[in-house]
Order: sequence, then C-alpha cells, then structure tokens
Amino acid sequence: MALNVKVGFIGLLDMLKFKKMGQNREDWVQKAPANDIKTTFPINVNAKKLHPDYQELVVDKVVDYDKAGAKMFVFKRQGGGNPAYFRAGQYLSLKLEIDGSAVTRPYSICSTPKEAINDGKVALTIKTNPGGFVADHLLENLKKGDRVITSDPQGQFYYEDLRDAKNVIALAGGSGITPFLSMAGAIVEGTEDFNLTILFGSRTEEVILFKDELEKLEQASNGKVKVVHILSDEEKDGYEHGFISADIIKKYAPADEDYSIFVCGPEAMYKFAEKEVAKLKLPKRLVRNELLGVTKDVTKDPDYKGKADKTYTITVKQAGQKEVQIPAAANETLLVAFERAGIKAPSRCRSGECGWCRSQLTDGKVFIPKATDGRRESDKRWNTIHPCATFPLSDCTVEVPGEYWK
Repeated sequence: MALNVKVGFIGLLDMLKFKKMGQNREDWVQKAPANDIKTTFPINVNAKKLHPDYQELVVDKVVDYDKAGAKMFVFKRQGGGNPAYFRAGQYLSLKLEIDGSAVTRPYSICSTPKEAINDGKVALTIKTNPGGFVADHLLENLKKGDRVITSDPQGQFYYEDLRDAKNVIALAGGSGITPFLSMAGAIVEGTEDFNLTILFGSRTEEVILFKDELEKLEQASNGKVKVVHILSDEEKDGYEHGFISADIIKKYAPADEDYSIFVCGPEAMYKFAEKEVAKLKLPKRLVRNELLGVTKDVTKDPDYKGKADKTYTITVKQAGQKEVQIPAAANETLLVAFERAGIKAPSRCRSGECGWCRSQLTDGKVFIPKATDGRRESDKRWNTIHPCATFPLSDCTVEVPGEYWK
C-alpha cells in the first residue's frame, strides 16, 4: 500500500540541503589550503602524562640502609613536573648502558602516588644482589644529580577491589617489601582503601629493611596496616621465628572473612611460599604474585633437557634494519645475550609476563620454564617467544622488534 507523505516547505529545503551536502563538502575540501593541521588535543596531552614513552629522571636524594645492604634512590623529573602517576605496587623499568651492554631492570616503586603528585618525587630501593650485574653497579655508582631513563609505571601487582578481598595478607622477603611499603603508605594517605597485614621475612632483626618506616605507617593507619616480622636466623621476643608458613599465615589472617595473598620476594621464597599457600586452598583469584624474574639456575628446572655448558650462535634480525650473529650460553636467556652484545632490544618486566620483548623464533630450539611462560596460546602455536624468559637449546634465528623507548 502506498504511503502519502506530506513534506512542508521547511522539510523540502532540508532535503535539498542534505542532497547537496556531499558536493558542498568536496568543494570545501578543494578550496582549503593543503597545510598541516597544527593543534593539540587535551586528551592526548593527558594520555602522554599518564603513559609517557619514557621518563627522564634525576636522582634527588640517596638514603643508605647499609645494614640491609640497600639504598633508596629518590628521583625527580628532569626539567620539572611530576613523574607519571602510578598505582601502589607498580614498578619502573630502568634503561642503562653499562660497559657496552644495553640493559633494563625493573624495580618496584616504594614511594606513594601522592608523593609523586604533591612533591614531584618517585623512589626506588635497590638491594645488593651477590653476583648481580646491574644492582651492584647502581649501588656503587648512582649518586645525586645523575640522570636515568625509565619506563612509565608498569605491572598489575596492585589492589583491585573488583578482584581482591578487602583483607590482604602480604608475604614479603628482602627487597620484596618495597611494593608493600608503597601500599601501606597509600592506605595511610587515603589513595588506597583496604586492610593490609604484612608478614615480612628477614634473617635477623638488624637487617630488616624499612623497619622504622613500617612501624610509623602501622601506627598512623588506624588499624588498617599491621606488620609482623619473621626472623629465620634468630629467635627474639616480639618476632615470629622461622619462615612464612601456612600456620603463620593462618595465625594472622582473618578467621571469618575472605582474604587475598600477595607475594613478593626472592626466588627461593616464591618456591617455599607456593607450597605453603597451596595448603590454604584459596581460590586462584585471591593469590597474587609479583614478577618472579627468571630462574637463576635453569638446570634445576625438572623439565630442562639442555646442556648448560654449551654456547650457541644466535642470529638476530632487528626491525628489518640489521642482522647480527651473537653467542649465547645455554644457561642464560636470549635477552641477556642480546644485551651483552649491545643490542637494544625492548624489555620491561624480565619475567616473561608483560610481552614487551615479544619476538619471533624463526629457526632453532629453545626452552621456556613453565613458571615464567606468560605467552598467549596463539604465540605458543606460532613460535612467538619472550626472550627475557627463553633459553637456547640450539643455534637460533630470532626476529626482534625495534627499540620502543629512548
């Protein structure tokens, strides 16, 4: 059935205007000058502040915790302004050039978000690492006034109320206390809102890192932060003795409420804590581990079938611009081999998680420990690897992305 539609005079003019719109637009385009449009969009400016490609920071202060074998480096933004905003628990990846090697290292932020906003400062604490290449270099050489390049804040090791329980039991060891120091400070300043119980393992009372700072935060938290020290090498009044076991966790965890467990510490602690936490039979979503880092001795992995004394030749093709051949020991990651050769390959977490170093293995065999295999299933299928967590088992060819940040 036909429809009778009446179009008034105004409606007719609108229809004619619409009909000419395409031609008018083309006429406007042709008449406009072919000059670049120079403008700044506020949303892009804000995005760059929150997620800069890199940050240029200057050491403003160095605090020496000599008994704990650590130093805290307080940084300010080169040229003024505030460091990029972060969540308590995140880390910065430092980019360094040491003796011809281009290396990166992630360090958890130990200061609070408000300190970045109000004081323009962000702090990292670095602890001595026997046999370590970067940590000891920084402890010996980094001083006030020195400039460093870092990433923007990275990582997902922070409190999220949609996922985590209101009560968090933090298991910390050594410098693994740093993200929890930031969380405790954020709770006191009001940036975060949850209950935090820190079970902090140290060898002796004398070497406890941030002991005074943690005590002050506990006192200022109105009961929202509690710190329990566990000493492995001595027994003293006021301290738990031994290691952070399931029994100690149950002793300080809430009896009738859900709780999450956050773990951060050295490799040996992770292996011990994994077994103890499993005894608690918590839902998987309530157990969070900070970046584990790649094992220091891959030969102890039960799945490893390589020959640790072998050295292989790795052909590295980077961003379609250059191709080099470098040696790589079987007991070191491909990323370490890249860095030793001066190749500026991208990396951030160095734990197989973030994917920043994601590369293509086009030839050869490799070993990737299950504990640090953070690849997607499609990556596993198509031989995409994370060099930071990949050990060579033969000569290999790897296509590596270009350098993402200055």
